[in-house]
Amino acid sequence: MENFDVPIERRNTGSVKWDRYRDRDILPLWVADMDFASPDVIVRALQERVAHGVFGYGNAPKGLLEAILAYVHTHNGWTLRPDWIVWLPGLVSALNLACRATGAEGDDVLTLTPVYPPFLSAPRLASRQLITVPLACRADRYVIDWEALEETVTPTTRLFLLCNPHNPVGRVYTGEELERLGRFCERHDLIICADEIHAGLVLDASLRHRSIASLHPDLAQRTITLMAPSKTFNVPGLGFSFAVIPDPTLRERFRAAMKGIVPDVNVLGFAAALAAYRDAEPWRLALIDYLRDNAALVLGAVRAMPGLNVTPIEATYLAWIDARALAPQNPQRFFEGAGVGLSDGADFGAQGFVRLNFGCRRAVLAEALGRMQRAVAHRQGAG
Repeated sequence: MENFDVPIERRNTGSVKWDRYRDRDILPLWVADMDFASPDVIVRALQERVAHGVFGYGNAPKGLLEAILAYVHTHNGWTLRPDWIVWLPGLVSALNLACRATGAEGDDVLTLTPVYPPFLSAPRLASRQLITVPLACRADRYVIDWEALEETVTPTTRLFLLCNPHNPVGRVYTGEELERLGRFCERHDLIICADEIHAGLVLDASLRHRSIASLHPDLAQRTITLMAPSKTFNVPGLGFSFAVIPDPTLRERFRAAMKGIVPDVNVLGFAAALAAYRDAEPWRLALIDYLRDNAALVLGAVRAMPGLNVTPIEATYLAWIDARALAPQNPQRFFEGAGVGLSDGADFGAQGFVRLNFGCRRAVLAEALGRMQRAVAHRQGAG
């Protein structure tokens, strides 16, 4: 049985997450990196690969393609073809490649905010223009503002960047929402780049992730779908992901954009991916149970703090907290002063918000929430 409450010391291990607050009493709940040990099957696979002792350039190991096709079919209900797969060392580079592989310099790229920061930077780095449409919060749930979407799209928009499940608001878009978004993109002749890196972390048992490209073949032909085991199985530092691109012309443009810039996947990333997709499902299910309880703890605690609100978390291990009534200018700095390191909502396109990573031991999470509660109470008392 998995035990996610086992303490693992990450200080002085070269951790980006923990080194930010080196020698400071601040609990890091910011970057999307869980504090849990990766599944034993992945650790053993890496140990076996390391024991070989040679780390040359590598191809995908035997069985990886089959494991991915089986995993996606089981969890997404989508039947992939092997030739649709493009190996990648990471999702951020893939977002940038998608911008370079579609349209031309000066064209527009459309996305929904708040959103994972590379969505906001990739268009500019590819000499494209970013246009954004804020998600609407209605009945305590973030939804797509369809009227604003139609008003914002331009004749030179060529690409729609979709995050599903959505980071940071934790939405799992429904089949109806995806169908409507697909019709919108077909009507405006947009390529879709769908980041589905959190697809394995659906917490709401009544929901199931669906890939927008799986809805019908015509939609698949205009979609670049990005997937990885990194978030689900906590192996982001191993640099493995892949794109699913059914259209051969779009796939070739994507590959052409990679040339001379994007390195090959390393052998340890390949080994970890095979073990994750083939053997780590029991660990994932245990993780989901633990994260559900953490999510419930966050919702209950944050909603009891005056001036804060958090919407229900359908997926991911990330909570999106509205702190505009408490500290509208910089809530991230306010909570950092209380000993809790959160992500600044401004980086996601939404000032006055913070993102909390609850992919950690419950004892650490409870301590962090206690620090936040005391800081909020003190501020309210002082006011």
